[in-house]
Amino acid sequence: MRKTRLDTSRIRAARQVIDPVFLDTPLYRCEALEPGLGCEVSIKLETANPVRSFKARGTEVVASLLAANGSRDVVCASAGNLGQALAWSGRGRGLEVTVVASRFATAAKLDRIRALGARLELVDGDHEMARERAAAIARYDGIRLLEDSLDIETCEGAATIGLELVDTVPSFDTVLIALGGGALATGVGHVVKAAAPEVEVICVQPLGAPAMTRSWRSRRVVTTDSTNTIADGVAGRRPIPAVLHDLLVVADDAVLVRESSITAGMRMLLDHAGLVVEPSAALGIAAILEDRDRFAGRHVATIVCGSNVDVDAYRHWVGVDPVRGR
Repeated sequence: MRKTRLDTSRIRAARQVIDPVFLDTPLYRCEALEPGLGCEVSIKLETANPVRSFKARGTEVVASLLAANGSRDVVCASAGNLGQALAWSGRGRGLEVTVVASRFATAAKLDRIRALGARLELVDGDHEMARERAAAIARYDGIRLLEDSLDIETCEGAATIGLELVDTVPSFDTVLIALGGGALATGVGHVVKAAAPEVEVICVQPLGAPAMTRSWRSRRVVTTDSTNTIADGVAGRRPIPAVLHDLLVVADDAVLVRESSITAGMRMLLDHAGLVVEPSAALGIAAILEDRDRFAGRHVATIVCGSNVDVDAYRHWVGVDPVRGR
């Protein structure tokens, strides 16, 4: 196997600095989903934690290193989940955290970033503009810039999910992973391919935000001018070359799914698993819905990676009030 930037020994060491509240998350077969999907489905639930997403696995590693080195200031760009996670990890270690986000980001995510004590700066453009502004702040103030997916700590923190997947019995045939910047996909993919190379690693992205999938298919960076998807957590336009290299090593396939399949997946997770999830977390279910024949008779694991949603938007997408259940 060609090498990625990731190192399995560092990934195992990362578990020692990540707060246990983010580790050993539930993993279970969800039989109620299976009649509608035509395959065995196991859920890895990364929402049952204080920031309701997998992102803190990476920010815990970053924040522990910063604290150990005596650094006190860090800035990141975020669609919402990374910012929450960095704010949580930084607060516990006395760090001054600045998060740059689009003012069009999910309001609930922005509110939680503020509540966790981070300084929040909003830009008028999309996530790529937030990335540019965060980099400018880091240069001007001389502070650490945390770049999701490029900084290896974010990938290796996410990769601890992979350790928990491959240590389980019975094994699965396929793992479906939401694909955005690539930290989750490259991290989990690295561990899965190292420990169980026969398992198929499939990355899933919305048709409305296809840059990384197009890049994977072309084996070179392909950018897009815009995005159009409700899955804001994976809506990047400019893939990072180093991350694409890692993805080319570990991913067996990258697929694109329609918005209607994403909302149908969200509704299935609510109706049959009792889970309120954000759109990015339903990408795996959406992939099965769009290609049932491919997964028929297989045991598929999917990572439910986040549950930070705006109640009004969720009601519009799914047709159900997540608070009242109807």
